[in-house]
Amino acid sequence: MDVVSWASNEAQRALRSPSPRWAHTRAVAERAGEIGEIVAIDDRPTLVAAAYLHDIGYGAELATTGFHPLDGAVWLRAQGLERLARLVAHHSGAQFEAAARGYAECLVDFAEERSAVADALTYCDLTTGPNGEPISAASRLDEIKVRYGPTSLVTRAINAAADTLAAAVARTEARVNALPDAR
Repeated sequence: MDVVSWASNEAQRALRSPSPRWAHTRAVAERAGEIGEIVAIDDRPTLVAAAYLHDIGYGAELATTGFHPLDGAVWLRAQGLERLARLVAHHSGAQFEAAARGYAECLVDFAEERSAVADALTYCDLTTGPNGEPISAASRLDEIKVRYGPTSLVTRAINAAADTLAAAVARTEARVNALPDAR
């Protein structure tokens, strides 16, 4: 089985399809497939697989710390999928929330990849709403802040990550707009 099919099956199983979390995950993966041309051809399956797996740490069987990027990364490392583990560990500015939760040292065990793939994963996550609907990155961040509340640890981490997230989104949008068939 190829890595994308495996990732889809594992995410669907862990996130208990059908569910809103699975709808979001599936739509993030679809978006990754749509913009896949912005990364090297050999990286396209990795991008789509990472999109399927980015929230797998929410799965009840995998949640050990309660911090989904770390829980997903630990599980992926145990499966021998180091690059996917690193991408999941650091998706969507996870290092900011890790610091707020006291998990910064744990996340350091997963080297952060700074690449078009990492940027695209964050872009796809931030332009997909909680139920899978397309949404602007700004609206998605606002939705998260409303959902968690103004004083929550998650909101504080999102605020701290704002510039980092905006930069990843901007780099990805520039890559998409540079495609020959971009409109």
